[in-house]
Amino acid sequence: MIRKSNQRIIGAGIAALMAGAALTGCSSAAEDAGNAAPVTSSDVELIQGVRSLSNAYHANWVDGGDLFGEFADLEVITITDESDSQRQLSQVRALGASGKVFALNVDPNTSSDTEAIVNAVTDAGGFVVTQWNKPDDLFPWDVSDNWVAHISFDGRTSGQEVSEALFDEIGGEGNIIALQGILDNVPAKQRFEGLQNALADAPGITLLEEQTANYSRSEALTVTQTLLAKHGGQIDGIWAANDEMALGAIEALRAAGLEGQIPVVGFDAVPEALEAIEDPASGYIATVSTDPWWQGGAGLAIAYQAATGEIDVAKLSHEQRAFYGSQTVVTVKNVADYLQAPPLDKLVPDFENPWLRSQGAIK
Repeated sequence: MIRKSNQRIIGAGIAALMAGAALTGCSSAAEDAGNAAPVTSSDVELIQGVRSLSNAYHANWVDGGDLFGEFADLEVITITDESDSQRQLSQVRALGASGKVFALNVDPNTSSDTEAIVNAVTDAGGFVVTQWNKPDDLFPWDVSDNWVAHISFDGRTSGQEVSEALFDEIGGEGNIIALQGILDNVPAKQRFEGLQNALADAPGITLLEEQTANYSRSEALTVTQTLLAKHGGQIDGIWAANDEMALGAIEALRAAGLEGQIPVVGFDAVPEALEAIEDPASGYIATVSTDPWWQGGAGLAIAYQAATGEIDVAKLSHEQRAFYGSQTVVTVKNVADYLQAPPLDKLVPDFENPWLRSQGAIK
């Protein structure tokens, strides 16, 4: 296969598409919405939508999507919304302006955003895979075959496992604080539920206080500083719903002269967190990997296969259309396996069969 480098249109670069949408209204692709006759690869536009490239997890996701673009010999357009749900929806509504069928792999900001996004894709005749966030009672088959699949990860399981790693580190007794993510966000809610389940099994551990820091490193820095001042020397461990917040907490500990003395856990396995886990002096003891390179590439592969007619969405099982992906707790024992992006050849089997890592249906 001849391969070429991919180019990205990031964030505001989608403005040209939005302007076109305002002039042309519904695209020709929208007129053929649903399972139209198969199209060729060159007719398909690959799009990935993430919150921000300043978030290392989403940056890795984008790199995974680009690896799929290399595999498919197509450019990939990346749109970013900086946690602005209205901006995200406006960008998605604009995607049909080119007249091409598009394949979109997107992380909605909140569960309440998902239905509007998939309806916009359906109206434009595109094909979309969503990840992480959707209402509990809404599934792809409830909307249309244009909403090809939804991928998530059971945060209750990983939340409990990483919490137990924190409890073990402090000897099964002590006090912790928790930094929550965006509150109307499925992984944030599930991860905190996992923490609560772990607490129920650990009577020696007390949750002193929990506050949201909205997945933000800077907010987590401020919140942690506030909680350190409030609770003095009572804090024995810090639980954070993502690595960005965990790294913010470590900055606060460093400023207070406590780095390495209070263990910290997070989620997402971003490079900076993995490097911190390698260094015992940091106090960062565990994170959780959902393999964002796989998320970016395999999610785009599913949408692409639907757009080209390689798969008939109507014939997919419910388990294929709403499923959990695999995840791993990362500690100093296995961190070396997660420090670098996988080479393309390692992901080719997942691009050819994006369900290889399925851990079962979302119910």
